[in-house]
Amino acid sequence: MIPDVDVDFCYVTTTGRRTGKRHRIEIWFAAAPDRDTIYLLSGGRDRADWVRNLRATPECVVHIGARTYAGHARMIEGTDEDELARTLVHDKYAQGDDLARWRAEALPVAIDLEVRT
Repeated sequence: MIPDVDVDFCYVTTTGRRTGKRHRIEIWFAAAPDRDTIYLLSGGRDRADWVRNLRATPECVVHIGARTYAGHARMIEGTDEDELARTLVHDKYAQGDDLARWRAEALPVAIDLEVRT
């Protein structure tokens, strides 16, 4: 299980699909309740550079709070995890805001984590 899941953001560092350079984003996330996996929702779907980078090279680095993880990304739209990801991320951040459209239309991404530090 992942500690520090109550922090607002995580940081995901991907490898550029064209340049090979590292790219770091700050993004909302939610943790799976029973495994070392986090879920992200891409409002830009496949247009988002970070999604394109993860499709090309699924290995990434994730920072949550004071911890660093090696990650392996998976696109999970249409899988058994799809609805879980949408629900967990939406419910963590909605708090009265209307994020229903984002929840329904965003591309769900899972990142399986392995502790580094």
